[in-house]
Amino acid sequence: MNMTTPSPALPIPAAEPALAGGELPKAARPGTHIRSFVHRRGHITLSQKEALETLTDTWSLPYTDRHISFAQVFGREAPTVLEIGFGMGETTEKIALAQPERNFLGVEVFNAGVGAMLRRIEDSGLRNVRIVQHDAVEVMRDMIPPASLAGVHIYFPDPWPKKRHHKRRLIQPAFIELLATRLAPGAYLHCATDWQPYAEQMLEVLSGEPQLCNTCEGYAERPAWRPQTKFETRGLRLGHGVWDLIFERPPASRYSPRADA
Repeated sequence: MNMTTPSPALPIPAAEPALAGGELPKAARPGTHIRSFVHRRGHITLSQKEALETLTDTWSLPYTDRHISFAQVFGREAPTVLEIGFGMGETTEKIALAQPERNFLGVEVFNAGVGAMLRRIEDSGLRNVRIVQHDAVEVMRDMIPPASLAGVHIYFPDPWPKKRHHKRRLIQPAFIELLATRLAPGAYLHCATDWQPYAEQMLEVLSGEPQLCNTCEGYAERPAWRPQTKFETRGLRLGHGVWDLIFERPPASRYSPRADA
């Protein structure tokens, strides 16, 4: 496989897919979303800081308001999976190592996590991972071409447990409507959370999106290819629940039922 570092030259974006009636998905309209994160001054190690200073230009892409070419970014044609909020990158690293035939584009906003992931990429010799340090909604809206993703991973997003903060949760109808347009036919969306009220909201929102179909009845079993994190293992040992949801964009028309239904 011939993999190269990202090139700054980017193609002109394709036209956005319109909904019935000619309107864009709500989350595709600039200035219409509430951020699902708040920047805080967090601890960053010397190793993470050094990685940010020395490896960003090699493995990280700058945010742009133009659609990117995955073939150009990764130096090859391969199915590309987007991961939103990879944290310290433990899960991303394990999945990328286990699936070298796929590209993985990780989106994270916090310096410590980005620095940790950059270090993992370098130390593990990963060549199928790139990073964008920016708001996920804007990355999805502006950088990801329609019908281009083989999958999307959203693992343990901030549950924003207080009721007044629920509007900050990432999994909202407008965002899922936009996300579905970025999935190729037959591609999947895999979410996981350890907060039951958020799991219930996820199931309701995903089930209400006509471009997506649930791959099972209700919640899914954790697939073998999603590693169980140390935090998750500790929570399960204490009796906490974890809920996985796996939806897909059917291969047929966006509003047609599943082909195997």
